[in-house]
Amino acid sequence: MKASFRLGRIAGVPVGVNWSVLVIFALIAWGLAANQFPRSYPGRGPLAYTIAGLVAAVVFFVGLLAHEVSHAVVAKRNGLDVDGITLWLFGGVAELRGEPRDPGAELRIAGVGPLVSLLLGAFFGAIAVLLALAGQGGLLLGAVAWLAGINVLLAVFNVLPAAPLDGGRLLRAAVWKATGDRTRASVVAARAGWVLGVLLIGVGLWQFLSGIGFGGLWLALIGWFLVGAAGMEERQARTGSALRGIRVADVMTPQPQTASADLTVGEFVDHYLFAYRHSALPLTEDGRPSGLVTLDRVRGVPADQRASTTLAEVACRADELVLAKPGEQLNDLLPRLTECADGRALVVDDEGRLTGIVSPSDISRAVQRSTLRAPTS
Repeated sequence: MKASFRLGRIAGVPVGVNWSVLVIFALIAWGLAANQFPRSYPGRGPLAYTIAGLVAAVVFFVGLLAHEVSHAVVAKRNGLDVDGITLWLFGGVAELRGEPRDPGAELRIAGVGPLVSLLLGAFFGAIAVLLALAGQGGLLLGAVAWLAGINVLLAVFNVLPAAPLDGGRLLRAAVWKATGDRTRASVVAARAGWVLGVLLIGVGLWQFLSGIGFGGLWLALIGWFLVGAAGMEERQARTGSALRGIRVADVMTPQPQTASADLTVGEFVDHYLFAYRHSALPLTEDGRPSGLVTLDRVRGVPADQRASTTLAEVACRADELVLAKPGEQLNDLLPRLTECADGRALVVDDEGRLTGIVSPSDISRAVQRSTLRAPTS
């Protein structure tokens, strides 16, 4: 999930927000300000309800961020790099590079998030109790009590034993510990996620068709997301097992053809297109990658603009490139490769000079060849 804009860094980890957060933020704030708070605490003005709804929604997302930051911090302490944290429609995700080294590390990384949410729920619950004892009821108490309840609910939902939820990671750690087989554990957790997703879709559609409310559609949407994410996790687990031990250098195309950033799209199409064998061309400056052009990007330039448009203008920018080292494990690259719009990684040496390129075709060939290897266990 790509961030639409960055908020900065927390504990050394880049934090971003996807535009889809605005949707759920608006729904939460509107639901509280226009429905729940006026119904439960009548007699206040629209401005008071609006402020209470907005503040509660902001604090909720701060708690959600704390949940993801805790994953990132514990992951770094257990030897994993963290590319960033992104908040989006269905919550948040800490983008970890690589896999936990053992079930214990998996348990610690997965378990800390729900624990933080539970502690936040207890914190706001304690404040709500103190407010009630002090006779401070009404809208303030309602907002704090809602924050307590939603954080506890978030913790409980996240520990359901189904990938990609934190509970799915806990299930994977348990199966991994019991069987010693990480791939099998990942498949078990992913299939549990698929089952949970199907159940949520069924319950959500039943609620909607029964006239209970539009909340059923949201439940079905969450279920649909879980089914898709669980299926992807199972495929990644099987692919990861097949590619275990393979380095980037083993699959990359070495010394790829490059193009000049100053070349116009028209010149490229007229004189160079058929001279290049590949559908993606790195742009370089002094041997270092500065961009990446694909045939799809070139195709998107109207014919009457090709003579005035340079390859640099249509290329994937340098800060968007996925870079890898020759000695890096291919499994560590795959998560970053799938998040890249162009689906390719450029391989650079220690000095940042281009030495190769990895494409989806390279990955497919590696998977096909790995199936010919004798099983190691």
